[in-house]
Amino acid sequence: MDPATEAFLAHRNLLFTVAYEMLGSAADAEDALQETWLRWVDVDLDTVRDQRAYLVRITTRQALGRLRTLSRRRESYVGPWLPEPLLTAPDVAEDVELADSVSMAMLLVLETLNPTERAVFVLREVFDLEYDEIAGAVDKNPAAVRQIAHRARAHVAARRPRGDVSAVESRAALEAFRLAVETGDLQRLLDVLSPDVVLLTDGGGVRPAALDPVVGAGRVAAVLGRIAAAASLRPAQVNGCPALILRLDGAVDAVIALRIDDELVSGLYVVRNPEKLSRVERESLLSR
Repeated sequence: MDPATEAFLAHRNLLFTVAYEMLGSAADAEDALQETWLRWVDVDLDTVRDQRAYLVRITTRQALGRLRTLSRRRESYVGPWLPEPLLTAPDVAEDVELADSVSMAMLLVLETLNPTERAVFVLREVFDLEYDEIAGAVDKNPAAVRQIAHRARAHVAARRPRGDVSAVESRAALEAFRLAVETGDLQRLLDVLSPDVVLLTDGGGVRPAALDPVVGAGRVAAVLGRIAAAASLRPAQVNGCPALILRLDGAVDAVIALRIDDELVSGLYVVRNPEKLSRVERESLLSR
């Protein structure tokens, strides 16, 4: 293997995570990585002091360019926009900081930052890069980056989801929720939902979905109670959090990611947009 390919593959998982956390889309993250690779193969490696930092800088610039375009598209998106769900391994959930940073709830918080703030926050708070390294990636001086980081940190802290939930609590809540949905038992659903639970449904204007958030246990339970009895619900881990993959006639119809607080489901993120389900469909079939 040539040195350029070896270096790129060694850091590929890191680069993908950086791009995904900035873009909220696995497909766009892969495109950003493809552009990174095309630029990387033209670099004279003898001039590169820190290959990891250099690759992160290229990826960040590619993601920033895409993010500015995507931000304009999302302004006209039909209904709530949710990140593309990403199947994650159990060890991701064990890494509390990483699981938190890729969770649906956190990615939605990051959506409220401007592109440069988001890049700085991800590189500093998630990957702990030095300010001078980040400066090179976002074309700012280190002093400006420090100010942006402080502003982004305060913004996220005011909106950050609540505390951590143990793996045991997550599994128990997911199983209780799954049984409640499968049986269509309204009371059982009410027992597992937080009184102020919020349901967001992303159909992308292609699949039927609520155009506004559904708030409150009673209203959310009523929506969930309409899930077809023929649906197959399989537990999964999506974006480091408990989730269900809903299949109809053998195909993935929706991914339902859960946010859990105090052993109750406080947030539900339902992705039905087919463009955002192709990766889950492919990877779930491979894992069978």
